[in-house]
Amino acid sequence: MREHAYKILVVDDEEDIVDLIADYLMGEGYSVVKAYDGAEALDQMRRESPDLILLDVMLPGVDGFEVCRQMRAESSVPILMVTAKDSDVDKIVGLEIGADDYIPKPFNPRELIARVKAILRRAYRQDYQAESQTTPLKYNDLAIDITRRKVTIRDRALDLTMKEFDLLLFLMQSPGRVYSRDGLLDYVWGQDRFVGARTVDVHIRRLREQIEKDPSQPEYIKTVWGVGYKFTDE
Repeated sequence: MREHAYKILVVDDEEDIVDLIADYLMGEGYSVVKAYDGAEALDQMRRESPDLILLDVMLPGVDGFEVCRQMRAESSVPILMVTAKDSDVDKIVGLEIGADDYIPKPFNPRELIARVKAILRRAYRQDYQAESQTTPLKYNDLAIDITRRKVTIRDRALDLTMKEFDLLLFLMQSPGRVYSRDGLLDYVWGQDRFVGARTVDVHIRRLREQIEKDPSQPEYIKTVWGVGYKFTDE
């Protein structure tokens, strides 16, 4: 169990919005770090090692999508996109580049806090579960070191996001068992999830791009048409 307050990095170019979000978060007992553009956000992430990042898309200079890509290249810290962009395309783009959740402006502060708590709760739960397991999982060239949350394929280390790791671990723990999209959302994202079934497809595709020799003909994560997905038992 963590003995320190969760540290949250809030990134938005509007100082009033940053201060408002910070006030709500600190009222819940969280520690807050602030940034007002992409460069500062990346610097604060590297220096402060936050437990969660609230990232606005409409940033000056480098937009939040690109900042998210750069963050994902360095860290698996959970990222909650906070933005005025509310189209399905923007949501999918955010998830595809590694965001864990998405909330549009204007938002209800209570909903924002609920999403923050849900993401942190899921991240902590998975960390706690991982600490209680010590036996690595391996199938052919794919291996998961559960305690270190490390995945390798053909002896090459992968930099997976928190949810990509959780999803792969969950499927790999039950080879051959077929899960629907809704089932995977419940098991991996939790009952307090705020994302839809499309999120599963996005994460499966990202996993295949990293672990499969040919993502169009997957060896590890199989599609069961009309049902969902399974980890191979062949």
